[in-house]
Amino acid sequence: MLINPNVHASTKNTGEKGAQIYCFMRSSGNEHEVSWNASYAVIKRQTNNLFKTSPKHAAVMIIEAVVANPSNYENCGSYLGDLFGASQEKLGDAVAPSKGEIKNRYSY
Repeated sequence: MLINPNVHASTKNTGEKGAQIYCFMRSSGNEHEVSWNASYAVIKRQTNNLFKTSPKHAAVMIIEAVVANPSNYENCGSYLGDLFGASQEKLGDAVAPSKGEIKNRYSY
């Protein structure tokens, strides 16, 4: 089994890139959905994992980057709630389905 010691570092850098894109676009007046799509596309393409990064995990990566260095992402804290549906928008599978709704957990 091969273990890459740089996986954690690259995931951190990818989360930071996603946070930079998301926060810059939101602070420039873009809506959540456009900003999310751009940042999630970068995270999916630049994450060096065997499995695709889920929307929920990508959102957590962005939040972790912003919380770890809030001075690098000025005024971005007010947008973070939108990553988990605070503005009633769906973020892929990040919003939990209702009990009656059945989703394919591998659909992302």
